[in-house]
Amino acid sequence: MANKTSPLLMIIDDDAEIRYSLTRVLTSHNYEVICAGSGEEGIEVATKEQPSVIFLDNRMGGMSGIEALQHLRTASPQTMIIVMTAYGTAQTAIEAMKYGAFDYIIKPFDLKKVLNLTTSALKAHDDLNLEASPTSRLINIDDYKEGIVGNSEKMHEVFKVIGQVTASDATVMINGESGTGKELVARCIYQHSQRSNQPFIAVNCAAIPDNLIESELFGHEKGSFTGATSLRKGKFELCDKGSIFLDEIGDMALQTQTKILRAIQEGEIQRVGGEKTIKVNIRLIAATHKNLKQMVKDKTFREDLYYRLNVITINIPPLRERLEDIPELIDYMIQRLNSVRNLPVKEISTEAMSALSEYTWPGNVRELENVMHRSAVLAQSDRILLKDLPEEIRPKKQVTGKKTSSAKKPQEKQIVEKALPVSTTELSSISAEEAFNLAYKHVKEISPEGGIVQIIEREFIQRALNETKGNMAKAATILGITRSTLRKRVNEFNIKF
Repeated sequence: MANKTSPLLMIIDDDAEIRYSLTRVLTSHNYEVICAGSGEEGIEVATKEQPSVIFLDNRMGGMSGIEALQHLRTASPQTMIIVMTAYGTAQTAIEAMKYGAFDYIIKPFDLKKVLNLTTSALKAHDDLNLEASPTSRLINIDDYKEGIVGNSEKMHEVFKVIGQVTASDATVMINGESGTGKELVARCIYQHSQRSNQPFIAVNCAAIPDNLIESELFGHEKGSFTGATSLRKGKFELCDKGSIFLDEIGDMALQTQTKILRAIQEGEIQRVGGEKTIKVNIRLIAATHKNLKQMVKDKTFREDLYYRLNVITINIPPLRERLEDIPELIDYMIQRLNSVRNLPVKEISTEAMSALSEYTWPGNVRELENVMHRSAVLAQSDRILLKDLPEEIRPKKQVTGKKTSSAKKPQEKQIVEKALPVSTTELSSISAEEAFNLAYKHVKEISPEGGIVQIIEREFIQRALNETKGNMAKAATILGITRSTLRKRVNEFNIKF
């Protein structure tokens, strides 16, 4: 076994001159270097020595560099592999990165670039080996067939209501910001209902132009308008005896709202251009991210339809209000990426997990899913590292120096004071949720950066603890959260009292 007091690098190339010149450059910078003259030999040596970085020639006699690369990813999975090629084609670059290369470099070499690339590859290797990782699964993916993941109190409230509505045919209104999973909840209601063996159709009302939505929902007769070359059944007719989900119903025009109301009240529709009344038996589930109550006041949404839809309401919390669910969500998404999309990622480092748990997620679960997919594609091993996350999610580097520090604090203080103009106990006349939303609204006007929400949450907790002289039970009551949640937040924010 080679001496590993200095980083061990390896060169796999059938050209002896290349091996000699690269070895000379790298050893002159205190790297230990071993060599192999073929892909087959390189795999054998790398399996035994597990080098930090491999420089791998793309075109060799016998096994090609791309073939060797695929074997090396299994034989030495922690190694960063740099493909060397004299042919800088798009195909070479794409294939090298596709099969897990750290980077590629074109011959003849720029020695400065070789050394810079070596430094970068060694740092990536160290990051991979230094960043700790969760050692066990948090969930069994088979238990989450509906795709709704969460163990927070707010999500358990959602689960309770879903369970209560599945036995009936009552209309359900799902409220929630974009990306919170409204369609997943709708499908869950359908799957557990008495209509689960009948059709389920989801319609995104915001995605259909106003002049086509009636035809889409209710169908049309042949010749009823230009382009209507044949009779077409609409979603309501196709969904007879089943459940229809109208997502973003707040984007629907008033004229269409009238026909939706008739379909709910009378159980009948008419195709566009038709005179015949068609009976339909459907269960309606609707969703919106808009404030329909305000839209009724503004006369942009029918009041009678609003009350027809509002029989049972399910409010889905935004992800920033259930950050404790993020580890389970990430575990679920990684297992899905591994099994469904065939991506090799199997785990995430604790540093990356911490960064994801501290971000405020304006795009909610959908944004988290997109970030996980992107990071899994870019990850150069079976573990997602902090560097694989988008830059805006990674923690900002702390700038040292009194000038920067003192300049930031007054700005934060000003934001908090404006957002929280009265004491926590004085806010107890309204609910904790209303108080926080009020503060959050003020902060959004001052600073749209989501990270400032943590400043407000910390200030709420600090004031409550100060006013109760450190009594955790009383402070939790004021804040409207459980004692265990309060204790968790105190530890997260390192609050002293």
